[in-house]
Amino acid sequence: MKRLIVLASLFCGSMFVMNAQTFTSPVKGSLIGFGFNFTDFQTPAEIKATSLHDVFKNKDFSSLSRLDVGFSLMYWKGLTKHIDFSARYNGLFSDYSKSGNTASSNSYDNELEASLHARALSDDHTFNPFITAGLGGGTYNGKVAPYAPLGVGLQVNLASLTYIFLQANYRVSLDKARLDDNLFYSFGITENISRPKAPKIAPPPPPIPVVVVKDRDNDGVVDSLDACPDVAGLAKFNGCPDTDGDGVADKDDKCPNVAGLVRYQGCPIPDRDKDGINDEEDKCPDVAGIAKYQGCPIPDADKDGVNDEEDKCPSVPGVKENNGCPIVKEEVVKKVAASAKAIFFANGSAKLLPKSFKSLNSVAAILKEDAELKLDIEGHTDNVGKPAKNQLLSEQRAKAVLDYLTKKAGVDAGRLTSAGFGDTRPIASNKTAKGKAQNRRVVLTPKYY
Repeated sequence: MKRLIVLASLFCGSMFVMNAQTFTSPVKGSLIGFGFNFTDFQTPAEIKATSLHDVFKNKDFSSLSRLDVGFSLMYWKGLTKHIDFSARYNGLFSDYSKSGNTASSNSYDNELEASLHARALSDDHTFNPFITAGLGGGTYNGKVAPYAPLGVGLQVNLASLTYIFLQANYRVSLDKARLDDNLFYSFGITENISRPKAPKIAPPPPPIPVVVVKDRDNDGVVDSLDACPDVAGLAKFNGCPDTDGDGVADKDDKCPNVAGLVRYQGCPIPDRDKDGINDEEDKCPDVAGIAKYQGCPIPDADKDGVNDEEDKCPSVPGVKENNGCPIVKEEVVKKVAASAKAIFFANGSAKLLPKSFKSLNSVAAILKEDAELKLDIEGHTDNVGKPAKNQLLSEQRAKAVLDYLTKKAGVDAGRLTSAGFGDTRPIASNKTAKGKAQNRRVVLTPKYY
């Protein structure tokens, strides 16, 4: 009972009055405090004698009445966000004796130990588990023995001013002849003695003297910085105006009343040939052209004076009167016309007669000599029979000539066209046999488009 009264008195004396100001820090300051301790010399001996399993199984842990009570005076200091150092003095009221002699009930032992504590979290958390490892020593029945405390604990942080520590250590004896392994339980309270100092308040700066500045044009730019002090302007142009708002100050703008570009000194993009396409987009800036050709004139690929949009033969020089195509030579026209008169068909049929082949081969030779030359093939009939039948027959005969020239004579079909006109375009009277014979004809027209 006397020991409990002493412990209670020491505990009451260790309490500090907490400052109303609160603060947190990831690294704790210096702490001092007091703790209650319980030391168990019996359970480790039971574990050695049997096994840890048997101790748990048989519940051979020492009862509270068999534990030796004591107190601690503690010093703690944060080294990093997660590592603390502590030093403590333990006063132990104990009947423990390594020799087996029962000590007096008033036996008092002294212990000193230093430890490092590794915390899971930084110090500014309220609940913080940690592990402990250290080195200590004590006097037991007048004999000094060292030990190593190893254990776990829980830190409770109250505004970084007051700290509560709960610890459970297994203290390994380093001198088995004088001291047994033992269990050590502790409940401690500490107070932060390194409170932050109140910040120094710097004296107010001296008043700034009032400087009167001149701004003649009242544009907000003082005369000493105004490049145009007598004309109201803008600060970004050093006090000069920009009448057309193109980002070039009037004093540097060659076209101050027309919005332009900086690279043209405030003027719009030029159009030297006046074709409506500015020089930056005009591929022919000195010759008027059209947008379709990016500012260039309509091209004339064959240089015949007829532009390609109007030239029906853009790759062959020709004459304007023939839409940019060359005039077919008169001798070619005559040869083709003569050959056309020697084309014959079976009566009432589109079947070519063999006597036509020589004439058609002659026409094919002319086309092969001039790769640009094209040919229109027309079929015509007299008025004997029904008009619809005559129309179909004329188309078939014209197509028969085209097929011979492409399939037999090897002329590219893309250069030929065929059409039939039936009896709609007579060149003679159908009232005579001679006139009807003239109307039954094939017309071949050479051309360049």
